[in-house]
Amino acid sequence: MPRRAGARRCLQALAALVLGWAAAAHAFDFNMVAARARQLASTPYKAPGSTNVPRELRELPYERYHEIQFKPEHFPWRNNRLPFDLSFFHEGMVFDQPVRINEVVSGNAREIRFDPSAFQYGPVKVDPAQLKKLGFAGFRVLYPLNQGKRKDEVVSFLGASYFRALGKDQWYGLSARGLAVDTALNSGEEFPRFVEYWIERPAAGDKQLTIYALMDSRRVAGAYRFVIKPGDETAMEVKARLFLRENVTKLGLAPLTSMYLFGENQPSAQPDFRPEVHDSDGLSVQLGTGEWIWRPLVNPKRLLVTSFAATNPQGFGLMQRDRSFASYQEIGANYEHRPSAWVEPKGNWGSGRVELVQIPTPDETNDNVVAFWVPDNPPKPRQPFDFEYRLLWQKDGERTPPLSWVTQTRRGQGLTRKDDDTSFSLQVDFEGPIFKRLQADARVDAMISADSNGEVLKSTAQRNPATGGYRLTLVVRRKDEGKPVELRGYLRNGNTTLSETWSYILPPG
Repeated sequence: MPRRAGARRCLQALAALVLGWAAAAHAFDFNMVAARARQLASTPYKAPGSTNVPRELRELPYERYHEIQFKPEHFPWRNNRLPFDLSFFHEGMVFDQPVRINEVVSGNAREIRFDPSAFQYGPVKVDPAQLKKLGFAGFRVLYPLNQGKRKDEVVSFLGASYFRALGKDQWYGLSARGLAVDTALNSGEEFPRFVEYWIERPAAGDKQLTIYALMDSRRVAGAYRFVIKPGDETAMEVKARLFLRENVTKLGLAPLTSMYLFGENQPSAQPDFRPEVHDSDGLSVQLGTGEWIWRPLVNPKRLLVTSFAATNPQGFGLMQRDRSFASYQEIGANYEHRPSAWVEPKGNWGSGRVELVQIPTPDETNDNVVAFWVPDNPPKPRQPFDFEYRLLWQKDGERTPPLSWVTQTRRGQGLTRKDDDTSFSLQVDFEGPIFKRLQADARVDAMISADSNGEVLKSTAQRNPATGGYRLTLVVRRKDEGKPVELRGYLRNGNTTLSETWSYILPPG
């Protein structure tokens, strides 16, 4: 009898072990989302159905939509003493398609159900009966980022494949996207959507949160994993696997979206008490060769698309380098606290280009700047295409070249004030540690070039005693006012490069 009991216990232990292995083999992970994406790509695309959102919610202005708040007492991890928590966005305004949101606990996924009673609607009046068939539009991640144990919003996912994040002492500005498809093409842009999310419940001591997302659109399906690490600069480790249903003309990886209305190099055309209004003031690119390029942003009168060819780029980002309140003068807008976003590719991305799209905008309510990586060899339909990158949301200590970098670009009058004088001047300030190591009498040369539509009439480089850096001054005449002119410049001491490359384009008109 004891022998049989022992055998029984052995069989029970073996069965438990087998079950454990089976559970582990089917524990939720990135590959499960990728399998879903592969399956989607092998079938015809099913467009979202007509919206169930009632008119009262669809027609809400931006401010009223954000008055609909998920009640804190319904935060799913509120009573578990976890470092992170979740809040949810209600369907409404342009966010009229629901997304499915799941929680992953011990490798098992379960759906977080939409419940209208968990929301506070404030002054928004809507028939409760019309809310039952709605769902979540997206979600927020909360974490104690700034003041003690109080949890701040650190990441949000809302609309298509858009998301944005904050580091310490930052204020929401630019956004990122999962993917850009045919941006700025005459055929029209396609906006893939994250249609389902899986969020891993963290442990009590965790300092990072893992989120999975399933993407779908007419031509692309994909799986994403985001590992979010909040801090002074919040980092997001992004892994993606795409499957195309059919060929895509332009595939934009790691897209960033921002706003530029006017600034130091392009003052407002209308009277405005604000000297500058922008979420980002330039595109920074670190090429695979190690060269750094800075392109100040503009608000063009017509669509403007430019790019920088590269092989295995080391990084690129839309940056907000100007951190002075005096540059913006708008209380509450906090432009000086809006983050820069820096993309660091992992592995070799091969040959391609960093593309910058700048779109005319009449006001600051529209994001009109997009930057992304376009590979020269996009994936073929049905074939998996993997890429990974690190996305940093920065303010203090943001990525800059090691020697010196551009701090401002100002445009002004040319050689004379005569009506027939079409020349213009540009003053470009550089700052950085290299200038502290230069001898006082060191020779610094301005290395300037222009495209075929530009004629450089004058260029100088001189020390700027107010900043400790150097100012590059040039006077340029554009040959054809109906065409853009592109300029490049950097500082050099003998055969030694002292600065990043300033790359400026003046749109026509």
